Amino acid sequence: MSKTEVTLGIDIGGTNTAMAIVDNDGNILAKESIPTRAMDPAADLFKRLFEKFNHLYEPLKEKYYDLVGIGIGAPNANYYKGTIENPPNLNWGMVDVIGLVKEYYNLPIVVTNDANAAALGEMQFGVAKGMKNFVQITLGTGLGSGIIVNGELMYGADGFAGEMGHMTIVRDGRKCACGKRGCLETYVSATGIKRTAYEMLCDMTDKSGMREIPYNNLNAKKIYDAAISGDKVAQAAFKFTGRLLGQAMADVVALLSPEAFIVFGGLAKSGDLLLEPTSKHLENNLLRVFKGKIKILESGLPEGDAAVLGSAALIWNEIKQKN
Repeated sequence: MSKTEVTLGIDIGGTNTAMAIVDNDGNILAKESIPTRAMDPAADLFKRLFEKFNHLYEPLKEKYYDLVGIGIGAPNANYYKGTIENPPNLNWGMVDVIGLVKEYYNLPIVVTNDANAAALGEMQFGVAKGMKNFVQITLGTGLGSGIIVNGELMYGADGFAGEMGHMTIVRDGRKCACGKRGCLETYVSATGIKRTAYEMLCDMTDKSGMREIPYNNLNAKKIYDAAISGDKVAQAAFKFTGRLLGQAMADVVALLSPEAFIVFGGLAKSGDLLLEPTSKHLENNLLRVFKGKIKILESGLPEGDAAVLGSAALIWNEIKQKN
C-alpha cells in the first residue's frame, strides 16, 4: 500500500513554538507545542522540537504516512538564505535554520516569515482558494502582511518584501520598535489601538469606563467591550484605526491591484467595529478604476491552527512548484 504524503509545519514564536503534521488537504493529523525559551540558543529549540516530533510521527509512520518536507514560519526569516536574522524577542542573532533542521531530517525545508506563511495558508486552505492576487494582513501585537501576486508569494530582492506594517501612515508620527516613526502598525494593531484610546481619553471629555482602567491593564479586548457597550471614546478609537487601515489599503491597491485583503488576528475579531470604517475609507481613497472591486474578507483558517497550517502550506507550495 502506498503511503500518504504529509508535511511538518512549524511556527516559531517568542513564547511558544507550535508544530503540526499536515496532509495535502490541510488536515492536521497531529500537533504539539513547546516553550521556545527565547534566551536559549536556536539549536536547543530544534533539539527539543524534534524529540517531541519523533514521538508524534512514529505512530503515523507505521500507519503509512510519509514525511516529505518541512515548512517553518518565524519572525525575520529569509526565504532566500534559509536563515532567521536577529528576530525580535529571540536571543539568536543570525541562525542558519535549514542547516540546523538538516541535522535531523534531510528533506526539502523552506523558511519564511510568519505573515508570508499565513498568506500561503490562506491561498491553499482558506478563503483565498482560487485567488492569485491578494494581501493577507495579521492584526495582532503588530501588523504583519503577506502579499500574493500572480499566484506567487512576493519576496522582493532580499527576501524581506511585503512589510505593510512599516509603511509610513503618519509622517513623523508614533515611534515604532523598528526605529522609524509613523509606521502603520503603531496605529493599526492591538498595541496601536491601545495607544489611540489612551490619547483620546486625554483629548475627549466624554464619560468612559476606560478612565478607570490603569494604562498597563488596558488592552484591545477591553476597548472592544467598551465600544460595544456604547463608550464613545472606544468607538472613536476604532473609527480612527479603521480610517488609517483603509487609507493604507487604498495605497496598496494603487501599487498591486489585489482582488482582496484578508484580515486575521485578535483585532480583526472586532468585526464591523473595525471593518466598517476600514471599508469606507478604503473605498473613499481608491482610484476610480478600482472602486467597487476590492473585497475585505475575514480569514477562513481556524485561529488556533492558522500559523502551523500556513507553515505547512509553505512547504506544500514549494513541493508543487518543483514537481
